Amino acid sequence: MKPRPIKDTRQEAAMFMRRALVGFLIIVLALAILAVRFWYLQVVHHDEFQARSDANRILTRPLAPARGLIYDRNGELLAENIAAFRLEVVPEQVKDMKALLADLRDTMGVSDDDIERFRDLVRSKPSYQSVPLRLKLTEEDIALFAVNRWRFPGVDVVPYLTRYYPKGKEFGHLVGYVGRIDAADVERLDASRYAGTTHAGKTGIERAYEDVLHGEPGYELVEVNADRRPLRVLERVAPTPGQNIYLTIDSRIQEAGEEAFADRPGASVAIDPRNGEVLAMISVPSFDPNLFVNGISQADYKALLDDPDKPLLDRALRGSYVPGSTIKPFLAAAGLELGLRRPSDTILSTGEFHIPGQKRGYRDVRAGGHGRVDLVQSLAQSVNTYYYALALEMGIDQLTESMARFGFGQPTGIDLVGESAGVLPSRDWKRGRFNTAWYPGETVIAGIGQGFWVVTPLQLAHGVAMLAAGGVSHQPHLLLATQKGIGDAPVPAAQPPAGKPFFANPANWDAVREGMIAVVNGPTGTARTMGNGFPYVIAGKSGTAERYSRTNEVWQSISQVAIERHQVLFEAFTPAQDPRIAAIVALEAGRGGGHDAAPVARKMLDAWLLGEPGAPEAGADATAQER
Repeated sequence: MKPRPIKDTRQEAAMFMRRALVGFLIIVLALAILAVRFWYLQVVHHDEFQARSDANRILTRPLAPARGLIYDRNGELLAENIAAFRLEVVPEQVKDMKALLADLRDTMGVSDDDIERFRDLVRSKPSYQSVPLRLKLTEEDIALFAVNRWRFPGVDVVPYLTRYYPKGKEFGHLVGYVGRIDAADVERLDASRYAGTTHAGKTGIERAYEDVLHGEPGYELVEVNADRRPLRVLERVAPTPGQNIYLTIDSRIQEAGEEAFADRPGASVAIDPRNGEVLAMISVPSFDPNLFVNGISQADYKALLDDPDKPLLDRALRGSYVPGSTIKPFLAAAGLELGLRRPSDTILSTGEFHIPGQKRGYRDVRAGGHGRVDLVQSLAQSVNTYYYALALEMGIDQLTESMARFGFGQPTGIDLVGESAGVLPSRDWKRGRFNTAWYPGETVIAGIGQGFWVVTPLQLAHGVAMLAAGGVSHQPHLLLATQKGIGDAPVPAAQPPAGKPFFANPANWDAVREGMIAVVNGPTGTARTMGNGFPYVIAGKSGTAERYSRTNEVWQSISQVAIERHQVLFEAFTPAQDPRIAAIVALEAGRGGGHDAAPVARKMLDAWLLGEPGAPEAGADATAQER
């Protein structure tokens, strides 16, 4: 039996102490690491983790601002926000969504378009949030739902604000409309300003002044539970409503013109030549913008697209019209300023004009001609020969340069989106478009506003307003004033600066004006009955442009229906000696500008007269008033 080893208690104690010390150091180190980590999380990153915690506990809910209102220059409301009611559904409270929607379709008249939009929204929202199903319920709809509420768990009638256009189609193109924000809108809009907003301006003034009308969003801080359900509102910052805007438009002129068109396709623009304020801007046919606010139905949209008269086309801003003889006053002004003509110079009109050395003839308005005419007579009777000769002598380069000074061939710069530039004939334009040279015959017909000429009604109205202002250009504009709130005074908008005058010699302007006065007031004027009974002298010019070539099959097939063969136009300003309104009317079919377009212009001038303080009564002798 071996002897038992003797324990070295001192050595064991020392080993125990070493092990205990190591363990203690490990514990201290672990505690130190925990302390450092705690300090790192609670002190260094306190704000970050507090924010994360709050993000899980507190929901920021954006509040959309009320959209600004739109008024005409006299304070007449053109766009407002009205209280409406809609059906909303909370998906998690519905056991059988398919059956519910089918029942609502039968009972409440919910359409397939409503259901399709609803399903799109359901996919993008939490199931506990209510989703709109049908908008703009009538009183009958609300009463019907109240009777049947027990059948529709999870469905309720909810109030909301929606955009409304009280004038309907009369201002469809000009005021435009708002619609649901789509992918294209997301790219152009500031996401932070549109949090909580579902609609934005799509066309017209609603689009052009979106930044002014929209306002600034507010927000609510809402405490939520682990399922993100709202518990209580912790803080609320109210949104800032959008500004109201006043337009330069006079609804009386707009409505009178719209009525006078009698649904005939065309356009009209009226401008104050003293400052460029647009008084009326009409496009016929139009559409009801209220259809688009909450999403137009496929059937309604298809009907608008399929309409051969194109009601969605803003003819005043983008319509293409051959100006015809309405261009003659501008050409006359250019001829005088270039020194190519004096007011007293005469041209012999024999009924046909020939370019020297060429056999082809260019017809005058009257078979057999007008005889010898000066500038005033050439405008009054719309003598083509006078302007054939002037254009040929001027040459296309000088003609183009002079007409460009009146704003043709370029956008006017009006405060709307989508303006067309038209076509001002030139060598460069033809070379770029057709890669061919310019011919003298094309210069000749350019002198009477035919050939490659294309103008928009807005361009032509701007040019006429410039003539009426003695050759001074004022950029057309629609914004008159802004207003922060209903009780605040409107703040006038800044006026665009005036352009360089066209006329170096005022006598040249006097001559052109006398010619345009003779159109309406002379014994042989092409619109000599247009001014009857009007208390101011009206200056004007008619225009008629053939829609088809005489060799075209369409011309031959409708040769007996003259009203279908021509575009007809009329331009006017009054009072002739101190113009305060300039207007143009373009109709896409008619017998002649003086016959069809001039009466529409007269109706608009009559409406303008009603708003002029101190104006003589209609029926007074214009000659006595001005001459």
